[in-house]
Formats: sequence, structure tokens, C-alpha cells
Amino acid sequence: MQGAFDSMGDRFKSKKAMREACSAGASVYLEATSFFGNEYDGPVSCAPDGQFYVVGPCPHTKRNWYATVTVRDGKAVVK
Repeated sequence: MQGAFDSMGDRFKSKKAMREACSAGASVYLEATSFFGNEYDGPVSCAPDGQFYVVGPCPHTKRNWYATVTVRDGKAVVK
């Protein structure tokens, strides 16, 4: 499970807020949390095509919502 935040470093309070930011083309960043180093860490617009699993608002302390981010050609869809 990865975390996500906006360009100001603020975490998304809900999956809906993250979905709206991605659909509006705002800067969304994924945060790698794995100790094994096999997760993408950086802006969604530069992420490789595939699926990423996000938890929020904070992957370390507060897991209220879960989302699947599908990236294709630099565009993200949040479900």
C-alpha cells in the first residue's frame, strides 16, 4: 500500500478528493512505503503504466480509505 499527496505536500482526506485532483490534471504524487523497494515513488504523471494501491489519508497512521490508481500513458484513473 502506498500513500498519496498533492504538490503542496498535503494528504488527500478522501478518495473522492484524490479522484477529483487526478481528473483535473493536478499534480499528484505517490509515496513508496515498502521496505523492499519495489514500489514507485514520484509524480503520477511520470509513473509507469500499471496499477498502484493507495491508502489514506496517511499510510502510516490513519487508513480510512483505499483506492486503486490505474496509470496509462501518464493519465491516472482512481477507483
